[in-house]
Amino acid sequence: MKALKLHNHLQMNSTCIENDFIDNYMARANGEYVKVYLLLLRHLQNPYTTVTISTIADCLENTEKDILRALKYWEKEGLISLTYNSNNEIDSINIGGMPTELKNESTVEELPSITKSTPIAIPEKLTEEKSSTKNSNIEQFKNRKELKSLLFIAEQYLGKTLSATDIEAITYFYDNLHFSAELVEYLIEYCVENGHKSIHYIQKVALAWSEENITTVEEARNSSKFYNKNCYSILNAFGIKGRSAAAPELAYIKKWTEEYGFTLDLIIEACNRTMAKLHQPSFEYTDSILKKWITSNVHHLADLQRLDSAHRQTVIHRRAETRPVVKNKFNNFEGRTYDYDSLEKQLLNQ
Repeated sequence: MKALKLHNHLQMNSTCIENDFIDNYMARANGEYVKVYLLLLRHLQNPYTTVTISTIADCLENTEKDILRALKYWEKEGLISLTYNSNNEIDSINIGGMPTELKNESTVEELPSITKSTPIAIPEKLTEEKSSTKNSNIEQFKNRKELKSLLFIAEQYLGKTLSATDIEAITYFYDNLHFSAELVEYLIEYCVENGHKSIHYIQKVALAWSEENITTVEEARNSSKFYNKNCYSILNAFGIKGRSAAAPELAYIKKWTEEYGFTLDLIIEACNRTMAKLHQPSFEYTDSILKKWITSNVHHLADLQRLDSAHRQTVIHRRAETRPVVKNKFNNFEGRTYDYDSLEKQLLNQ
């Protein structure tokens, strides 16, 4: 196929974007952040315009805090630098300064930058609450190429821009729990698919996996299948449908299967007896039944049948012992006793 010839007729009234930005930054950044950066480049070409945070927010139909978050994001990425006045308010924005890490990795021939060290004055005074103290681990985490990609994936699953708390939690999974990037990604995917986007819930699942010594996605997937099957069966026995197990309910299920060591059929039987007794689900009552079975050495359904048979015999015996004697006109006198041998001798002698 014949090669196509491309001709550029855009000489003036155009905005130049570095290839390094397209190759290494644009894909993993939030779309709204990309818009802010492009708008900065657009106004950079016209030094006679005055740019403010509010004008950028109005142009992009965002809030001023959204714009500030985007500026801080690009500052962390190293594409811009912010200067502040004595009141800790943004005074100017300097565009340029690609990180040396990505410059060394990039194989694309770089064009001369036209955006370096060009200040954009922002005269409007804005106040913003200082962000909470950032752990140095967060900065190290964000500087790693592998985990930068993981942050982007987490944002897509959670459907929001990650907060400092979210980043700290994901950093903890990676650095302290020693989860691989693939395992952290599956952790978030698993929780979101089950309807839980709270970082606190994700932390609980991560800690549970750590206690089970889960280190690979395959081990986590097998563990998830096991608990999903048990949870579905137990909730179904209670008549609960259309939702997953809540955290307290899941804690009971783990106790019954791991701490007590009961098989699923015995747990289902305890649930059935709970419903027959109370006519409503009660994890507390089921737990009391299973505790009694532990003391009675019940490990199989056959052991339970033996226990039920012994219980019925005990009940029958107690009822017989405690049955009261009712007196009426047929049994309100003392019974007579006879010595039949003596009576027979008397008749023979006569």
